[in-house]
Amino acid sequence: MVAAYWCFIFFIFFLYLLVKNQQKKNKNNPPSPRSLPLLGHLHLIKEPLHQTLETLSSKYGDILLLRFGLKKVLVICSPSAIEECFTRNDTVFANRPVSMATIHLSYDFTTMTVAPYGDLWRNLRRLAALEIFSPNRIAFFTDIRDNEIMLLINQLVKKCQGGGEKVELKTTFNELAFNILSMTIGGRRYYGENVEDAEEARNVRYVMREMLDISVNSNVGDLFPVLRWFDYGGVEKKMKDIMRRLDVFLQDLIDKRRGDRLVDDSDDDEDRTEHRKNWKKKNMVDHLLLLQDSEPENYPDKIIKGIILLSWQSSN
Repeated sequence: MVAAYWCFIFFIFFLYLLVKNQQKKNKNNPPSPRSLPLLGHLHLIKEPLHQTLETLSSKYGDILLLRFGLKKVLVICSPSAIEECFTRNDTVFANRPVSMATIHLSYDFTTMTVAPYGDLWRNLRRLAALEIFSPNRIAFFTDIRDNEIMLLINQLVKKCQGGGEKVELKTTFNELAFNILSMTIGGRRYYGENVEDAEEARNVRYVMREMLDISVNSNVGDLFPVLRWFDYGGVEKKMKDIMRRLDVFLQDLIDKRRGDRLVDDSDDDEDRTEHRKNWKKKNMVDHLLLLQDSEPENYPDKIIKGIILLSWQSSN
């Protein structure tokens, strides 16, 4: 017991020296409030956050440096400084911070929001601008949006009959947005009365809620990386399990859409061409699989699954 106590004291002292040494190496940093050993400035952060940052900014300037555990955070409260960062120096700030969520929930940093600046990021940006969010592509799926809205209206009409009932509109519209995106992307609906596979829809909803909860909440392992050695709170294990289950759904979706493209070997060239034309007019995954045929190195399944996952996240 005594040995464990002294080991803990030595460990704390070692981390303190490590932090102090790091501070000495970075003498050119922006102004910063006095910090506590190990905790940094976590003790200063209170709700509402924007008022806390405004108070610190009025005391230390428009640009200040905070430290949350061992993670440094640059706080910018000046419009001119923000413009400087994201116009003239945008490539310097292009990369996203690395966290347990970005490591385990982004298909190895291949989703558009966390991909490092470089060829992959530029290709994903081009894909989004020209193939996913272009005006023509958005207009192409107008029928899906109209159909989902009509389904929702019909459901609301049914609930109004026989005395009516209360409807939580926030939840209802979130479900509508998710259905529109999921139908646009893969032709599957996960909310409402018209789901194709009720069990699959229930599992997808459950896993997506778990993923969003664990990714948006603060993770102490990101602030104190040493805790990741012990998987403090079991967060990393849970992230891996969530991603494994999500990957099963996404790969199944891609495989089934790919299977729909198969044409019997006995079909002649004319039938094969007509089949391809009709198939091309379906959903986003179908379109991405066509791109995969022409550029397999740029559109592997991992990239397609990342696009689907990011779209699902955006609807929540």
